[in-house]
Order: sequence, then C-alpha cells, then structure tokens
Amino acid sequence: MLNQHSHRKDEHVSLAKKFHQENSNAGFDDIRFMPNSLPEISKKEVDISTQIGNLKFNIPFYIEAMTGGSDFTKKLNQKLAKISKDTGIAMAVGSESVALKYPETSDSFTIARKVNPKGILIANLGADVSLDEVDDAIKLIDANAIEIHINAVQEIIMPEGASVFKWIDNIQKIVEHVTIPVIIKEVGFGMDSESLQRLKNISVKYVNIGGRGGTNFAQIENFRRKNKEMKYLKDWGINTVQSLYESQKVNGVQIIATGGITNPLEIVKSLYLGADAVGIASEILVSLIDNGVEKTEIMINSWIDGIKSIFTILGVQNIQELRTKKTVLSPELLSYLQQRHIK
Repeated sequence: MLNQHSHRKDEHVSLAKKFHQENSNAGFDDIRFMPNSLPEISKKEVDISTQIGNLKFNIPFYIEAMTGGSDFTKKLNQKLAKISKDTGIAMAVGSESVALKYPETSDSFTIARKVNPKGILIANLGADVSLDEVDDAIKLIDANAIEIHINAVQEIIMPEGASVFKWIDNIQKIVEHVTIPVIIKEVGFGMDSESLQRLKNISVKYVNIGGRGGTNFAQIENFRRKNKEMKYLKDWGINTVQSLYESQKVNGVQIIATGGITNPLEIVKSLYLGADAVGIASEILVSLIDNGVEKTEIMINSWIDGIKSIFTILGVQNIQELRTKKTVLSPELLSYLQQRHIK
C-alpha cells in the first residue's frame, strides 16, 4: 500500500497531465522579434550552449523536476533519464523528501543516475530541510546541482500543506554549506525583483523564477481539496515573461526560466530575456505518457534543431548576440513594465 507522500506524488503527476494546456498563458505572445531579412550566417556557426555556475549545458533547456517517490514515478524517472541521456539534455528529479522519509522509495530517484551515469542531474528538496537532508539528497543521485523549491502558495492550498514559511535563514545556511550550484526555485507563481534581491542579499547565485503559465499547483491542490477549494487563488502570481523582466532589475544572479514554455521559440525568447537555462516539465511529461520515449526524443531533438534555426534566421551565433536583437511588445506588457518601473 502506498504511503500518503507517495500517493500524493502519483496524484500530482496525474493532475498535471489532466490540467495540461497546449496553449500556455506564460506571456510569450506579448513579445515579438523583429525579423532579419539578411541574416548573413550559416546554421553551422550557431552555438546554443550555456553555463550555470561551472556546469556547462550544451543544450540550453532541460527536463524540469516532476517525479519520484512511487513505483509509477520510478518508471517515469527511468524513461526521463533515458531521454536525458539519449538527447544530451540535463534532468532534475522531483522532490526527494519522500525518499528521505521512506527509504524504500529511494530507487525511484537513484534509477535516474543508474540510467544516465554521466549526465547532469539536479537534486530537489524544499526550503525547510536540514543540511544533513540536503547532503543525503545530493548523494542519492550524485547530483551536479540542487534545486531548493519555495512553494508557499501550493502549501497553503494543499490539504496537508504547511502554513509556516520562514525560509530565508535556512536557505542561507544551505547556500553556504553546499559546494555545487544551489538553485532556488519558485513552482509556478513567478518571482518579483524584490524577492530576487532578498535572495541575492543572502548570496544566492542561481534562481529559477518559475512563472505562472505552466503547471498550476493552485489548480491541482484545489482539485485535491474537493469541497474546500480556494479557487480565488487559481490565477495567483505573475507569468514567466513578467518574471524574466523582473529579474533584469537584479544583477549578479543567474536566472533559469520555467513555467508554460512549450516550444523552441519560447525557449529562445526566454534566453533573450535573460534566462541562462530553461526548464521544461509538463510538455515533456505529456509527450512521454501519450507518445512514449522514442517520439519524445524525436520532439526534443526537433526542438534543439529549432533553437538553432531561430538563431540562424535572427543572424546570431550565440546567446550573447541574441540579447542584442530588437523586439516589440504588446500594450499589456508595456503597461506592466511601466507600472513596475522596468526599462
């Protein structure tokens, strides 16, 4: 019989797929590249690699944290790890707290390193854990980096969730303790510049802004609450594009973009707006469940080629050159930027 924590893991995967939307509302339609009719470049000249700390990503997007903690999610992690290995993209596992509490579920996470022994794997825990738990989570998958997720909105709606969110001091201890990159990760409600600045003030160097527009944990947890929904929070937060603009107000922090990113053009727009890497969860999960490993690998490889193609038609060789291009913005996005005093 499943423990409650493992059962919740299965529910989250099932509901993430149930509520998946092909057309995200992450804000990418509000920004448009100006076309370059004379690119004067060969596709072979394009370099889409990026770096997070000392970790080099040959491909600027990766499989974002989703699964682990049950027999069902072990199978998903096994398949995701194969996709990661075969396509050369990095992979984050879901929260490992269940494995620390129930060691019998550990193999649902260790399977990722077993399948992909040389790839970049990212561990995952909440912000209220001990330093020993952080060490254990890193060792469990021999992680190259760790995400520390902050999810106040999800927890406050979750039927069995927390209601105390005093994380800053503990995050600082984790950052000071861990030698691999520590990525502080929002889980789909976006992050403003004030929050980013507070994280920078405690020496956080890597932040995943997790904007609204992708997997909606307010919607998922409301569904799990049944007759006690907090539906008034279903649209809480700011979208991914708005969050990326917010991040431009804070220098010295590397940014990862997640939240409703569904295709190569949205990946490129994220890189243009300052993201040093992009995480994809729902789109890959749905493809894997519906179409299997092989077709999902075909999709990911087509995305890699698509990113290179967009760089080519823009006439840029790398991410640094990409950020010099011109764009036009929608009136709605311009209004947001004016209200938030973002240039």
